Amino acid sequence: MDNRQAIGSWLSGPRAAAEDMGIEFGHRGERLGLPESGPGAIAPLGRRFGALAIDWALSMLIAYGFLAHGDPQRAGNWALAIFFVLSLLTVGTVGCTPGKRLLGLRVIGEDGARLSLPRVLLRSVLLVLVVPAVVWDRDTRGLHDRFARAVQVRI
Repeated sequence: MDNRQAIGSWLSGPRAAAEDMGIEFGHRGERLGLPESGPGAIAPLGRRFGALAIDWALSMLIAYGFLAHGDPQRAGNWALAIFFVLSLLTVGTVGCTPGKRLLGLRVIGEDGARLSLPRVLLRSVLLVLVVPAVVWDRDTRGLHDRFARAVQVRI
């Protein structure tokens, strides 16, 4: 094997290396019965990160404006609590946070139904802990979504 090819597979990750060896994974969401693209398809990572940034900025704005009394450290602490409540209330009622709505995303159960309150609570707690959200499966679902049996899809 050429060294450049080995470095390329290392940089591309294990999925790319496995695909080069002929292993077929299918499209993201195929195992869940979701379409490859369009409405109902797995939400792209860029939009999900964008929605997260919008929701965090909204949480910081609320915390800084109403609860922190001008102290940035307090604003960060309050923002985490506001982010949790925002996620719990909005995903639990309408299926999406303000950031997700602006970017055309929604959180649904693996079966396509709306998430129950206990599943939304579990997802929100794990999301605030951050680590489960940055560990993904091959469908690019974080552990917080896996444990809550949820998936983020395009609207």
